[in-house]
Amino acid sequence: MLEVLEMTPPPQQQPRRQPRGGGGGGGGRKQPLQSSVAQPKAEPPHPPPPEGAKRCGGKRRGGRGRARPAEEPRPAPGPVAAAAAAATRAVIGPPVPGKGLSFCRRPGFGTVGARCVVKANHFLAEIPDKDLTQYDVKITPEVTSRCVNRAIIAELVRLYRESDLGMRLPAYDGRKSLYTAGALPFDAREFVVRLTDHDSGTGVPPREREYRVAIKFAARADLHHLRQFIAGRQADAPQEAVQVLDIVLRELASQRHVAIGRSFYSPDIRKPQRLGDGLQSWCGFYQSLRPTQMGLSLNIDMSSTAFIEALPVIDFVAQILGKDVMSRPLSDANRIKIKKALRGVKVEVTHRENVRRKYRISGVTAQPTHELIFPIDDQMNMKSVVEYFKEMYGFTIQQSHLPCLMVGNQKKANYLPMEACKIVEGQRYTKRLNEKQITSLLKVTCQRPREKEMDILQFIKTDMTKILTQRNLGST
Repeated sequence: MLEVLEMTPPPQQQPRRQPRGGGGGGGGRKQPLQSSVAQPKAEPPHPPPPEGAKRCGGKRRGGRGRARPAEEPRPAPGPVAAAAAAATRAVIGPPVPGKGLSFCRRPGFGTVGARCVVKANHFLAEIPDKDLTQYDVKITPEVTSRCVNRAIIAELVRLYRESDLGMRLPAYDGRKSLYTAGALPFDAREFVVRLTDHDSGTGVPPREREYRVAIKFAARADLHHLRQFIAGRQADAPQEAVQVLDIVLRELASQRHVAIGRSFYSPDIRKPQRLGDGLQSWCGFYQSLRPTQMGLSLNIDMSSTAFIEALPVIDFVAQILGKDVMSRPLSDANRIKIKKALRGVKVEVTHRENVRRKYRISGVTAQPTHELIFPIDDQMNMKSVVEYFKEMYGFTIQQSHLPCLMVGNQKKANYLPMEACKIVEGQRYTKRLNEKQITSLLKVTCQRPREKEMDILQFIKTDMTKILTQRNLGST
């Protein structure tokens, strides 16, 4: 509700009239008014120095000049004067740090104007009765990828939840911290986890790696101060407790959705819409916890962004070029266009029955598939790509006039036929959209307030309720 303050303008001052007559030359003319703000006040001229007096301005030359008389020592201030000086210094001293500042309490609510109801995309969340416990996590050998770290902890929870974790379901931030609702049965322990890296994308055969995970008690996130702040019995908001709850809530959502910044996207929230040229829009949501005077508020907002559609590579190429690619070879210009569009995209092979290995595209061959040969041993015996796939996998390449995809290492690239590859789902499109794609995305995102409200409410009833109840967090 807006507050209307009535303000009375200051009385306008009448301009003074200049006296007529006076000094010479002016006659009866009126002198123009001058602003005392814009014009500096004229200072009275200094009397000229007496003759023979030396000028004191400027630098001394060679240390010459008349020495100043020595000042008499001042007497030490008494106790009253010292206390007054200390009080003055306390008032005008440097500002205190930001953590020590507290905002003034709101004196009341507005009383002027008409009452109205405003709907906001905020939802009250209940604070759990149990305090959240924080643990430090150290994984050896060290891993830089958050996805791999989360996979390691997920495997640890699957193996040791019932035996060593006391049926706790921890929330992990992907780096160095782990949170549980309630303490674990131990203060420090080390676990051994074996994980197979299926999704390397480099062409290296998958292998099993062993990791040692050390979990050690770090701190207890006390939610008592947050409850006191929401109840109005504490002035300062405990940002640390809110941050811990926000991290836990974010980590839970990242397990079921694709995390991009502070938003999460999934094709299950709403049916994806095609944007053209092999792209589609995914619906997602933004979330943030905020302490308010009404309670702990969960802010939810919906959004959309562009993802690469999970298509067979040949269909993706046909959409990029806007024509059928089954009948004739690609020109050099079209091949370069396809190379730019596919570079960095992750694909999975489809020519093997139960094996869906994933690779990242590094380029496209300059020759068509039926012209490609490569050495199969150290004696440099050569074999064509068409013969290799027929003998090794029993796969007959039909579109041999198209170039192959280059995947894996740049020094020793592997060749994959386009018709044997499919784009992996869940890859965000990070390049610039064209005008047609921007128009299509705007049509998807532009909604009436009522439609957006229904989408948010539907999302809260389905996805968010599962996320909150999964780790004993409540919502209303």
